[in-house]
Amino acid sequence: MKIIDVAEFYTDEGGGVKTYINQKLQAGYKAGHEIVVVAPGPEAGEEERFGGRVIWVPGPALPVDKRYSVLWREKMVHEILDNEKPDVVEGSSPWTGGWFAARWKGDAVKTFIFHQDPVAVYPHTFLGKLMSFSRVDKLFLFYWSYLRRLSKRFDATIVSGEWLAKRLSGFGIHNPVAVPFGIDKTFSTPDRRNPELRKKLLEELGLPEDATLLIGISRHHPEKRLGTVFEGFRMASKEKKMGLAIFGDGPFRWMVKRQAKGIKHLKLMGFTSNREELADYLSSADYFVHGSAAETYGLVVAEAICSGLPVVVPDVGGAGDLAVRDYSETYEPGNAEQLSRAILNILARDRSEMVAACARVAKESIGTMDDHFRLLFEVYQKMVDAKKAG
Repeated sequence: MKIIDVAEFYTDEGGGVKTYINQKLQAGYKAGHEIVVVAPGPEAGEEERFGGRVIWVPGPALPVDKRYSVLWREKMVHEILDNEKPDVVEGSSPWTGGWFAARWKGDAVKTFIFHQDPVAVYPHTFLGKLMSFSRVDKLFLFYWSYLRRLSKRFDATIVSGEWLAKRLSGFGIHNPVAVPFGIDKTFSTPDRRNPELRKKLLEELGLPEDATLLIGISRHHPEKRLGTVFEGFRMASKEKKMGLAIFGDGPFRWMVKRQAKGIKHLKLMGFTSNREELADYLSSADYFVHGSAAETYGLVVAEAICSGLPVVVPDVGGAGDLAVRDYSETYEPGNAEQLSRAILNILARDRSEMVAACARVAKESIGTMDDHFRLLFEVYQKMVDAKKAG
């Protein structure tokens, strides 16, 4: 198959979308499929990348984030699709990328890739303390109507889990198909646990070796609710000797620093590009704490579980979906008092039993990205075959 991804937010300086597309380029090459990415850039061009190709469509810089360019040349995108004659076209955003793919008049299978839930990211985050999430969803029925109109122009909406397919079905989004994400299990493993590294990190937090080490990995953005994580930790740390190390960075670094200020035994570790080092730190901690209720899958939560860490996470979203009771405690999103109790509750449980449960779920339920792309290509092949058969 030839698969073309009209990718509005693909850039070398990007985050999760860039990582996912690069993995897809590699997986497609290994599986014998041709993957082509059509993305906006500062200037027109084409290059080979990871066994596939990237075709750049010139566009101005995105005003709110200069790392990205704006996809605005619809005619040029359609000309590329006409010339390439793909079997499958993916629209990877609900904005111009999705609409450009939807309005192309070719006869390829079309899929809408649901990477992010904007209602969960913004309205749930900012209005969730004032009203229930279900009420927030009702306030934003205009957005779901918009998304419904867009999705109906595609043959399927690809999502990262059954729980998300169910959520979207409730809003009438067209044909949600779950293709679960996965992680690199050779990277996230309890075998990396290092007592000396754990001791070193506790010392940096001003704590002895017999204290509990909590860890979090999070982009610095309001949707990650780090203020809740910090306050919940602060309350719990009054009752038990514990420290919290937070890895990550982001556009709201100033806000996160202000929220963390003055909290004892809490350290913002910043961003590290050394994934091996980050994996070592993760496996060497005792528990993982997360604040975001807007994950479509919860990659860092899955990595923590596969690293052997019991988790404390919100009870909704992709993180909540991964939270099996045998190794987790959950809390209401944004509720620091509940988070504090959840931390203390998990510390009172038998950690060795929870670590064993993590290992079982990592083996039986959490897949790899190879599994994800193999299933994705199988879904696409069935759709292509069905379309050819009329």
